[in-house]
Amino acid sequence: MVRSAAELFAGRSYDGTSIDDLVAHLGVHRNSLYKTFGSKRGLYLAALRWSLDHDLAPLTDRIAGAAGPLEGVREALAAPATGAGLDLLLLAAAERAPEDGEVAALVAEAFAALDRATGALVGADDAADDGEASGLATALTAAVLGLRLRARSGAASAAVDRAGAALAHRLDQH
Repeated sequence: MVRSAAELFAGRSYDGTSIDDLVAHLGVHRNSLYKTFGSKRGLYLAALRWSLDHDLAPLTDRIAGAAGPLEGVREALAAPATGAGLDLLLLAAAERAPEDGEVAALVAEAFAALDRATGALVGADDAADDGEASGLATALTAAVLGLRLRARSGAASAAVDRAGAALAHRLDQH
């Protein structure tokens, strides 16, 4: 039920999802939803945590373990095809984090995990790193999230793929 709620929130956003939508989509009675989660926000927090643990954590592992930036960027851009993935994280960051401290903390942890994963691609874990590689890791995370946002907004997947490949190619050259 929580996974299904995460997918619904990732597709419609928190504000775009009503209790009636949740009841219909999840096939549960309104009272059961309130008894189990307390509120729509309670279900949202459970869904966000579930997505971060089951969608985002494996993704960060795949990114960190990629052979290089090109493969890592491809992993990041391909991942949202299943589950809530980066979409729920993007919506949580833009919509809920500015007004909900608990969501903001979860989003910050997720961004840090993505930064560590992209950092592994650009040598940010190297003891000789003077901060430039960790800055580059944060920039790469931001670029990947921006590309995902463009894809979500309807940009042609080929254009998003080309942009990701161009970025990764430049990183491989340095």
